[in-house]
Amino acid sequence: MTDGLTIAGKAFQSRLIVGTGKYKDFQETQAAIEASGAEIVTVAVRRVNVHKKDEPMLQDYLDPKKYTYLPNTAGCFTKDDALRTLRLAREMGGWNLVKLEVLSEHKTLYPDMIETLAAAEVLVKEGFDVMTYCSDDPILAKRLEDMGCCAIMPLGAPIGSGLGIQNPLNIQFIIESVSVPVLVDAGVGTASDTAKAMELGCDAVLMNSAIAHATYPVTMAKAMKLAVESGRLAYLAGRMPKKDFAVASSPLQGMIHTPSKQHV
Repeated sequence: MTDGLTIAGKAFQSRLIVGTGKYKDFQETQAAIEASGAEIVTVAVRRVNVHKKDEPMLQDYLDPKKYTYLPNTAGCFTKDDALRTLRLAREMGGWNLVKLEVLSEHKTLYPDMIETLAAAEVLVKEGFDVMTYCSDDPILAKRLEDMGCCAIMPLGAPIGSGLGIQNPLNIQFIIESVSVPVLVDAGVGTASDTAKAMELGCDAVLMNSAIAHATYPVTMAKAMKLAVESGRLAYLAGRMPKKDFAVASSPLQGMIHTPSKQHV
């Protein structure tokens, strides 16, 4: 059974998207991403070297012909900064599929949805395929889809917190209200968080810190790959209904009944 992920008309087999920052060096980045099985990697174009040819470059370790580079606007706090960053990315690498995130303030790194909506509208009009990091508000998620964004990426918890999905009900509402892919972005801490997102029905999960900050990043990358696959299979299989009382696992019909004590 083919169960791939399609974003902006391009098909992928992996439902795990991985960031390229925070590793100790490019060798570790390469090893972790290979272990994750990811086909899309996010690139903070203002932080990761993708254009200074006299220094080690990301492209030397992650072949752009093998991986889809997803430039992002990490560290942007205004619409104008985000627009400038992604226009520069398109000039440098010809990248049209981009991840938009506009942050509100440093303590929470929550998305500034007013600036995010304004930036998304401009980028879509300029022909970008925009995957948008957003709050877990289903109304605003629907507005982003109506605006033309090709994927909605609500946070599971604050960026880099590792707290796991704090509001699964809202993630569920977003999945039910939009038709474009929904990816949990931010907040995943370990493999069970990833599996939970997939079991909710998310199309994919995006992460960086959960792998890069693990004690053994390559091992965690493998765990995340398996968690995405396991959670997706569980979602497709359909979980059993929850019940308030015990239900015997074995059928009771046909059992040989022994006399109760009062009849002995």
